Amino acid sequence: MIRTLFSFFSSLKLTFVLLCAAAVLVFAGTLAQVHLGLYSTQNQFFRSLVVWWHVPGTGWRIPVFPGGYTIGVLMLINLAVAHFRYYRAGHRKLGVALIHAGIVLLLLGQFLADLLQVETRLRLTEGQAKSYSENNRIAELAVMDTTDPATNRVVALPASWLARRQNMAVPEFPLTLRVLEHVENAQPVLAVAESNTVPVQGIGRQLRFKPQPGATSPDAPTIPAALLEVTGDGVLLGRWWVSTWLTDERLASMLGREAGAELRQALARPQDFTHAGRRYELALRPRRHYKPFAVELIDFRHDKYPGTDIPKNFSSRVRIRHPGTEENREVLIYMNHPLRYAGETYYQADFDPQDPRVTVLQVVRNPGWLTPYVACVLVSLGMALQFLTRLVPFVGTWRRA
Repeated sequence: MIRTLFSFFSSLKLTFVLLCAAAVLVFAGTLAQVHLGLYSTQNQFFRSLVVWWHVPGTGWRIPVFPGGYTIGVLMLINLAVAHFRYYRAGHRKLGVALIHAGIVLLLLGQFLADLLQVETRLRLTEGQAKSYSENNRIAELAVMDTTDPATNRVVALPASWLARRQNMAVPEFPLTLRVLEHVENAQPVLAVAESNTVPVQGIGRQLRFKPQPGATSPDAPTIPAALLEVTGDGVLLGRWWVSTWLTDERLASMLGREAGAELRQALARPQDFTHAGRRYELALRPRRHYKPFAVELIDFRHDKYPGTDIPKNFSSRVRIRHPGTEENREVLIYMNHPLRYAGETYYQADFDPQDPRVTVLQVVRNPGWLTPYVACVLVSLGMALQFLTRLVPFVGTWRRA
């Protein structure tokens, strides 16, 4: 049995099948990207053990093909077992060992990148500085004590517990939250007087959030919303709607003329209340990743080709202020010239078509970003060394002949 498994996993036929499966997966994922978007395609095809087919009109899922993780693990096993089966120590096989090591490092590096890499976005307006970036695909519920105008105390709760509709005691605050309604992907609509079955405070008097089946575009994240009931020391303080829509600059423009002056003023006000002499705020917002330094946007340029609307260049001149190191310097970020700082890479990613002063930087933290380069160097050295170990004896034999 062990010998059969050893022969199977070291077989070149298995290598051929896995390479063909990888090619089919890449081809299918490329086609699916048109409808699913890049982010969903990566999760369903490449960052998964199995590719599932969702039966239309039902909640059934049928496995139809191995996912990227399954193919990658089998490739690693096949390469390792084949190496121990066929490899013979000696200087003439050193090139083969380097090639195998490079391929293994490449596969492991990509796996670690999927686990450890964090991608966030930093939206800045000219003159604005921020010491955090946001992950707009993962939400968090922030409960803030804003009594002190100089310093806010913030408790960030994971938004995943909203779907479970469980009571949550807020750490460090004498508050308890209860989820009355939860909408996984919400669409804001104007509230109708007859629909106010549950009395609410704040924005909920003018706005409601109804479920919608999917994201507004393939790569758009889902936008959750929840109706929360807040109690303090056993006393009901009120009910508030929270949603990441309320932190989205597109909301007012999306509502258009229907958003009157009263609603626009309500959107500008926080969801706040008082209890025991303290002032608190509620906000469902994209998860924030704080940094020990601040990034300030000095100038954003969006150049176009003369006479057209075709983008020619995007560039953001930013200032880095790090109190810990007393660093204060300016950096120009533009296409294919990112900023690498404090273990993160800042790319020029997007802009706001409604406001020419706004830039959007993509912030990537990838601890294993060097592994692809090292892997390519190892493979190149291995191929060159293997070629030379064959070429030198051949040249010697040819000269003697």
